Amino acid sequence: MTKRPGTPGRRFAAAVALAAVALLAGCSERPAALSMEAFLERHWADPVAPQGTPPQAFSALEASLSPRACGQCHVEQYEAWRASLHSRAVGPGLLWQLKLMDQAQANRCLRCHAPLAEQKALLAIEHGWEGAPAAPPPAYVGPDLAHEGLVCAACHVRGHGRFGPPARAGGSGAKSGRQVASAAGGDGARVGGGSLPHGGFTASAAFQDSRFCAHCHQFPEDGPRLAGKLFEDTWQQWAASPMAREHTCQSCHMPDRKHQWRGIHDPETTRGAVDIALAVEPLGDGRWAARTEVRNVGAGHHFPTYMVAKVELALFRRDADGTAHPLERHVIGWMTDTQITREIFDTRIPSGEARSFEDRFAAPRGDWQLELVVRVKPGEHYERMYREHLARRDELPPQAVPHLQRALQLVVSAEYELARIFARPAIAN
Repeated sequence: MTKRPGTPGRRFAAAVALAAVALLAGCSERPAALSMEAFLERHWADPVAPQGTPPQAFSALEASLSPRACGQCHVEQYEAWRASLHSRAVGPGLLWQLKLMDQAQANRCLRCHAPLAEQKALLAIEHGWEGAPAAPPPAYVGPDLAHEGLVCAACHVRGHGRFGPPARAGGSGAKSGRQVASAAGGDGARVGGGSLPHGGFTASAAFQDSRFCAHCHQFPEDGPRLAGKLFEDTWQQWAASPMAREHTCQSCHMPDRKHQWRGIHDPETTRGAVDIALAVEPLGDGRWAARTEVRNVGAGHHFPTYMVAKVELALFRRDADGTAHPLERHVIGWMTDTQITREIFDTRIPSGEARSFEDRFAAPRGDWQLELVVRVKPGEHYERMYREHLARRDELPPQAVPHLQRALQLVVSAEYELARIFARPAIAN
């Protein structure tokens, strides 16, 4: 759909640049070839520039930035995205905070949670921020776009051009969810032409490189730190790990190019990341030692990677009648205060390494065994933060409270039991 000069769509597009802080020139160009570094620098220019006016040849469906529009052809990718955390990047946990932020503060979050300029413009209208467009959005910007999180277009659309990885051998047909091309060139090479939807796409191996994910999953060296550690350091953790020689972010979190991005919220993924062993040994005189080892065998970064998630190890002595006697509790993770001003401890496990715990206890003679319950809290840091703010809800804008209450419900419901491991005494007692 083409908008003529002076129409609301064009006025909206011009104002989008203000709402997104900056308009970066040249992003709508389609280069013949770029080095991977140059492609990534251009693709993830911060902030992402507005898309501008769609080409005249585009249908309304082709021009749309809506994930549902993408899903008309890329069915498998769309359905996987809908079930992913990326689709919920603008959820209650962010929405309540936006009620407390000015535009500059919000844009620091939206850089990753809703990176498109058009998303930022819609949120600027919603919150009455300075520079919000006065004109209604054009047809290719759906009203729900701002709340749909990390949408398809955030990674795959620049200047209304489509970008993606080189086609795999034997790939065919968009209707099957595979690449819309029969062959692909080098980085930044155009594939196809006017006979294909969107006029073809630009193929780049950057979509298969871990550096593509670093835009959001790695803070720069001058980014926020605590105890000398970057708040978000996942890419560097991976680069320093033994896994970096064999695996990319995509090979673990997007296997077979599936748009799932499963991580610690997913029990199956977490079980594949760690080996957990429990043993009990006698010390004499009715004393025993429980030895627990957790080894990071499958995560190409720290386990867990940053401060939000925690893994709890609860140790019990369980009698023959089933009675459980609590012994010790350990937490694996980076624990800080909710304001992120003080480090409490950091027990994360780097890739390929292990952490061991020894707990000594007394036990009566008779039949008993040790039980280790491993529980994962993917949003532990947020849970503490949300509870603290709800305790002071009278100090919050009234419209923020329902979002905060829902955010707490979601983060608590995401907790799960990862494993329950038993060990009997090494000798009869």
